[in-house]
Amino acid sequence: MSAAGSTPLLQTPLHALHLRLGARMVPFAGYAMPVQYPTGVMAEHRHCRAGAALFDVSHMGQIRLVGADAAAALETLVPVDLVDLAPGRQRYAFFTNASGGLLDDLMVVRPEAAAREAFGDLFLVVNAGCKDADLRHLLTHIAHRCQVVAMPERALLALQGPAAVQVLARLHGGVAQLKFMTGGPFELVGAPCFVTRSGYTGEDGFEISVPADKAELLAEALLAQAEVKPAGLGARDTLRLEAGMCLYGHDINESTSPVEAGLAWAIQKVRRPGGARAGGYPGAAVIASHLAGAAPSRRVGLVGLERVPVREGTAIVDGHGHKLGTVTSGTLSPSVDQPVAMAYLPLDHAQPHHEVYAEVRGKRVPMRVNPLPFHPHRYQR
Repeated sequence: MSAAGSTPLLQTPLHALHLRLGARMVPFAGYAMPVQYPTGVMAEHRHCRAGAALFDVSHMGQIRLVGADAAAALETLVPVDLVDLAPGRQRYAFFTNASGGLLDDLMVVRPEAAAREAFGDLFLVVNAGCKDADLRHLLTHIAHRCQVVAMPERALLALQGPAAVQVLARLHGGVAQLKFMTGGPFELVGAPCFVTRSGYTGEDGFEISVPADKAELLAEALLAQAEVKPAGLGARDTLRLEAGMCLYGHDINESTSPVEAGLAWAIQKVRRPGGARAGGYPGAAVIASHLAGAAPSRRVGLVGLERVPVREGTAIVDGHGHKLGTVTSGTLSPSVDQPVAMAYLPLDHAQPHHEVYAEVRGKRVPMRVNPLPFHPHRYQR
């Protein structure tokens, strides 16, 4: 049952496998999901940094857009260049609202011609907690220009870590030719899959869309290899935080603009003021003003100067006790071996090496603004 005790939790196609592996299951975005396995979050985190970790992310939404106008249509909802996205390439994007806030962030790939019948002219992966709203958003605003098709018949696995490529290449050697943020169709364990070289950990790795009825077979084939161990939501969260990546509903939401969130890098020149296809999406005027310097705050990394974990919701204050912001994510970093956190701070307090304080149980704990990511990315470009 859900936390409310009234609505049965949904299950991913790997639910029985998680139970066999001894996972501790928790409610997450309406699903029963593994938060950790018997070895624990710390071991799973470290194994992902050293070997290969397998995550079940089948709760996320998979959607295909079909039609020659799909890219131009989707550009009316996101400030990202999709018309010029080359076949086989993937791009990070986000839906915006009229005030320039973020409705969700998502991944978009343009499949090559051979894969378009199965995966559309654009293939989207959206966040689990937003997928129903995202689907309604797409149907409401662009269904008259292209087909919008949900794909509940597919599961999604993430294989992450430095050993991921050699592991997956044993099932299909062609995946080793993929570079970061590219993807294509591959047959794995006899199933038609779509594989992208991407992920949410800062490590090299892959996300694999697989037919739901073949997901357990694929997961078992990966787990049978010595380099691979399962990992749950706990490790996924600490890994992405070390990598400086936002979690929707925590570090970004409907009241944060992409500029405040430090995501302006994802807005290509052609979509910015003065570009050939500038604007034309919700909140464009607000985001343009933020790009010009009007953003009131900025997402920053913080490193604790004392070994006191600083959790989400903790107030950040200046030396006089005046509140500056609130921690959006925080943990004791397994890789950095220091407390790390992210928060939104006013621009005059958001400069690297600036000192602020976290209010933890009535005590002011010193923290220093630190460039993101906390742990270096190791993508294969």
